[in-house]
Amino acid sequence: MWTFILLLMGTIGFLPGQRAAASAVPTYGYNVVRSYPHDPGAFTQGFIVRDGFFYEGTGMIGHSGIRKVKIDSGEVIQVQPLSQDYFGEGITDWKGSLVQITWRSEVGFVYDLATFERKKTFNYTGEGWGLTHDDTRIIMSDGTSELRFLDPDTLKETGRITVRDASGPVQNLNELEYVKGEIYANVWQTERIARISPKDGRVIGWIDLTGLLPAAERRSADVLNGIAYDAAADRLFVTGKWWPKVFEIKVVSR
Repeated sequence: MWTFILLLMGTIGFLPGQRAAASAVPTYGYNVVRSYPHDPGAFTQGFIVRDGFFYEGTGMIGHSGIRKVKIDSGEVIQVQPLSQDYFGEGITDWKGSLVQITWRSEVGFVYDLATFERKKTFNYTGEGWGLTHDDTRIIMSDGTSELRFLDPDTLKETGRITVRDASGPVQNLNELEYVKGEIYANVWQTERIARISPKDGRVIGWIDLTGLLPAAERRSADVLNGIAYDAAADRLFVTGKWWPKVFEIKVVSR
């Protein structure tokens, strides 16, 4: 009898205790360290911290572009708009440049990080959503469960991984940030951030940000979208589309 049961379990892919272990991905909460002003007219698509400033990519036709922002005050001190042909999406930096993708135009732009002067354009297939980078690759989301890897010099695709948790592929991966060897990804239309292993796409944790922006301040605000990590000071910032605030948070165990 036990031989039959063990054979059956092997056929369907798990032994006693394995299903529970597979689903035991930790969910983390948060503590708010501080909040900062944020332009409620900014439809945040990409968000990074570099050299003491936020760099933000914004979306919506006629309102898309890149901007440099003072952290403490939210003052926008530099802007490079996109033409009305483009709906801006994610941004990331790479060796003195700022890289920006667009939603459905299949074109991206590379700017000088200091001057915002456009240096070149590049192409890709499908939609563009989020961008980040590790030490050797640019990482791109496209709204599906896949993450693409791009060569940072040629911006050509070099590979992909599928992001999965115990329930299967995780769809709607949006804005990205690379944090301490993990890829953090906003999941569109949720208040969760997936913590992803860049080796195999496995979700190794969830951050639940439910209630971060008070209900009274959400009347004109859209979804959570925007993760920026200050590696020098070990600070994590999050915001959303049309949100009036940026939050510095600490991720905590529940």
